[in-house]
Amino acid sequence: MRHPMFTPSLERLGTHDKGTEMKTTALPPATPVTSGLPDQQRKLVTPIPGPRSRVLHEQRAAALPPGLSNVVPVFVERAGGGIIVDVDGNHLVDLASGIAVTSVGASAPEVVTRVQEQVAKFTHTCFLVTEYQGYVDVATWLNEHAPVPGEATTALFSTGAEAVENAVKIARAATSRPAVIVFDNAYHGRSLFTLAMTAKDRPYKDGFGPFDAHVHRAPYAQQLRWPGDPAQATPDALAELQSLLNRVGPETVAAIVIEPVQGEGGFIVPAPGFLRGVQSIARQHGIVLVADEVQAGIARTGRLFASEHDGLEPDLVVTAKALGGGLPLAAVTGRADIMAAARVGGLGGTYAGNPVACAAALGVFEIIERDGLVERAAAIEQHVIAALQPVIEASGVVAELRGHGAMMAIELVRPGTLEPDPEAAVRIARACHKRGVLLLVCGTFGNVIRLLPPLVIDGALLDDGLQVLADAIWDET
Repeated sequence: MRHPMFTPSLERLGTHDKGTEMKTTALPPATPVTSGLPDQQRKLVTPIPGPRSRVLHEQRAAALPPGLSNVVPVFVERAGGGIIVDVDGNHLVDLASGIAVTSVGASAPEVVTRVQEQVAKFTHTCFLVTEYQGYVDVATWLNEHAPVPGEATTALFSTGAEAVENAVKIARAATSRPAVIVFDNAYHGRSLFTLAMTAKDRPYKDGFGPFDAHVHRAPYAQQLRWPGDPAQATPDALAELQSLLNRVGPETVAAIVIEPVQGEGGFIVPAPGFLRGVQSIARQHGIVLVADEVQAGIARTGRLFASEHDGLEPDLVVTAKALGGGLPLAAVTGRADIMAAARVGGLGGTYAGNPVACAAALGVFEIIERDGLVERAAAIEQHVIAALQPVIEASGVVAELRGHGAMMAIELVRPGTLEPDPEAAVRIARACHKRGVLLLVCGTFGNVIRLLPPLVIDGALLDDGLQVLADAIWDET
């Protein structure tokens, strides 16, 4: 069923039926050379999943443990721009970006060329053994751009969880304190310590405890689900944070770790003034403030760093995902005096700051700066709002459309209530998958559809994906 406020979009299911375009805000065109894949249009030649993907998925089931989940059982042959091509020849619209990783596309020529050149020279030496320029160049770029106050330095790692743990290590070394404060709905990783920091039990924490007892949790000022007056979310949440500190003892707290926009918890944008209030409390008690920008950083939210939306100046900022352009790379960038607290040999790892991943990151930086992807992410936000707001207002099943830049979310509820409706979110996601649009579900209650298109996605392709999503939402009414 199609929402009447939309005009039909072009279906590519072997035949080509003419339709008219949705009326949305203009999206600046993507620079063609950043796509990496010329054919940027949705095309289905088999059902999803196709026959070859089904065979390969059976092989996966026999070879892999069941703890490794899967969103859509399709096997990918190639990808680039805003398209994923599976082994059956289907062209899927990518509104997931590998969970915010391929912001510049999955085969951007600038990334591919730099990686190929580096692989031909050497793949690894371990930066802790013999040094190479790529590591220093990535660190220098982050030092110049990260929103930390004063002089900054950077240490590179391989994954977001690893970088979060190292940020805590650095904070503990700098303060000689053990405790860490995190927030409701938080997600910080799947390693054993970051699981203690992550809020959601299932599927992440269940059966893997016990966890570190030095991790304490405070409320995150989310207006939609604040138990009292939503206008009081910021002062109330800050009061509860101070109360928690009083109970724990602020002199025992090394770090407050916070996502400027919560990721897995539901793309939650904090109430105005909350982040700055947390910063003020941290400064008051000599606590290291860590911004976890693993998912929200590196141009994703329409700012280079999500902290910039609220003028947050964290002592340490953690980045990963989009940083490496698809290769495993993460970073902790922070105040030079705090970063210096770890003794020589206290930081690093065998693969940390791998030269191939560093080469990829330099390609990512080049594309972001040359093609204005920060501004394009902001334009994507307005484009998504213009396209989806009419159907959302008419449907009655959406509590909120929220987010920043190309990090947008739709929270599904039962009509007339704020009761989460995870079943509806799953139905909508599956309907989109069947029609060749890849998107993800998240949220503490599993009721949030998240949109993470590559920042280089073609405007017409984004329109097509949004039309499919709008139809699926309308079918829930």
